[in-house]
Amino acid sequence: MAELKVQGSGGYVIADLTDEQAKKADLGVGKLFLAPIGKIETEKMLKHYCNNCETEFDNPPKIQLEESPNEEVADNLILIERGQFVCEKCSSIIGEYREFQKKGEVGNARPTE
Repeated sequence: MAELKVQGSGGYVIADLTDEQAKKADLGVGKLFLAPIGKIETEKMLKHYCNNCETEFDNPPKIQLEESPNEEVADNLILIERGQFVCEKCSSIIGEYREFQKKGEVGNARPTE
C-alpha cells in the first residue's frame, strides 16, 4: 500500500492504494485518476481536496450512490454500481466511479445493439 494523490474532475483524493489500484489509475500522463480504480473503501481515503471550495479536508470525501442501475452495457458486462466522491462541505463532485460485473466468458464483451 502506498499513500497516493488520485485526481478527479473536481479535485483529488489522497488514498492508500494497492499496486493493482495504482496501476489501473495510471493512464500514462504522469498523474493518477479516480475513475479507472472504481470504488475506493472509505477507510483507505485519507484526505480530499475540492476545487470548488479550494480547500483540503483531513478526512475522506462522502460517497454518494446513484440507484443501482444493473444496466447491461455490453453482452457480457453489467454496470452494477455508479457513484460519486463528493466534498464534505459543498457536495461538489470530486470524482465519479463505476463498478462492473462480468458475466459469461471473460473477454467476450460486445456492445449491445
